[in-house]
Amino acid sequence: MITIRNARLLDGRIVDIGIEDERISCLGECRGNDELIDAEKKLVIPPYFNMHFHLDSAFTKAMNRSGTLWEGIRIWQDMRNRISEDEVIRNALTAVKLFVAYGTLWTRTHVDITERSFKLLRAINKVKEESKDMADIQITAFPQDGIFTEKGNDELLRKALENGVDNVGLIPHNEITREDGFRSIKFAFELAKDYNKDVDGHIDETDDPNSRYLEVLLKETIENKWEGRVTAGHATAMHSWDSAYRFRILPYVAKAGITVIPNPLINVVLQGRFDGYPKRRGMAPIKEMLNANVNVALGHDCVMDPWYPLGIGNMLQVLFMAIHLDQMTGFEELISSINLITFNGAKAWRVKNYGIEIGNEANLLVTDADDVIDLIRFMSPPRFVIRRGKVIAKEGKYVLFKGKWEKVKVK
Repeated sequence: MITIRNARLLDGRIVDIGIEDERISCLGECRGNDELIDAEKKLVIPPYFNMHFHLDSAFTKAMNRSGTLWEGIRIWQDMRNRISEDEVIRNALTAVKLFVAYGTLWTRTHVDITERSFKLLRAINKVKEESKDMADIQITAFPQDGIFTEKGNDELLRKALENGVDNVGLIPHNEITREDGFRSIKFAFELAKDYNKDVDGHIDETDDPNSRYLEVLLKETIENKWEGRVTAGHATAMHSWDSAYRFRILPYVAKAGITVIPNPLINVVLQGRFDGYPKRRGMAPIKEMLNANVNVALGHDCVMDPWYPLGIGNMLQVLFMAIHLDQMTGFEELISSINLITFNGAKAWRVKNYGIEIGNEANLLVTDADDVIDLIRFMSPPRFVIRRGKVIAKEGKYVLFKGKWEKVKVK
């Protein structure tokens, strides 16, 4: 049994937290001395979600000279042919360990299945298996080059689903024509229903205000009765849509139960590259979506790959950037912003028993912050990361991997 003394919860209460048999067994005054952790009246919260990432390209460290999404795609198309399966595994494991050290226990990764040998998918499947004792990973079959841009890509997507991936991916704005974009969305839902999978798409990741595939996605979601099982990654074109259109369409997004996943670190780097000044921020407007009751969760997207040269796997950096880009600096906005990497992700993932309540699975972060504002200000790693009642990471430096403590090294 683990007892966490003097834990400050999100509602301000200071309690003891008792953990037994992988679950929270006590909140209040808890007895037990098998293992004691003194939180010292610092914040204790549920762990983070990273709802959009690319483990297959992590730490490939390619130089993108224009900084555009399109150059990144061209670099990756060449790189994916040269990278070895073992190298992908090593890089992806490093990324997962960093996420865990910084408090992220759920990561949804997109794997490029238009690499026709499927070595990337094999590699990430192995990483998912090797990481299962320290993190939950979902794999989205991602048709990076598009579903109908090249003959046979649609069958690659189907084959990936037969190889046990968790979600159906798509990228309609990368199809050659608008008609193919519409067709790709319909095809993704056909596969989702055939294989009983969620839909997890790259949607409208462009500055083009005429890119409006989100409306097609939500219509298909409602018609196929797939509410609550669809996420729209990036949706950066929303930043360029006129206000009247957003006002009309966002309530339908909420009705369809679609979660929108901005990726602030990467969105702000890739978008607006063709602008002079002033430059668009290029991130889907979070406050406006929340006001329309749209579920919004955040993704880290990339770490040191053809699209982003930085990153250490800390979801607080992602949240910090989101707050600045959308000017979410009011007191209540800052306090509630933690939901973007916690409870909103749990809703999209459909995680049950999430949060610090008696009977829930004991997944906790013991931080060094007095409150949420200090947590975001300093972006420090948790002192302790607890998963299913066991300490699996300490001080942002050490993770428990395959029964042994090891120091996490940033590549």
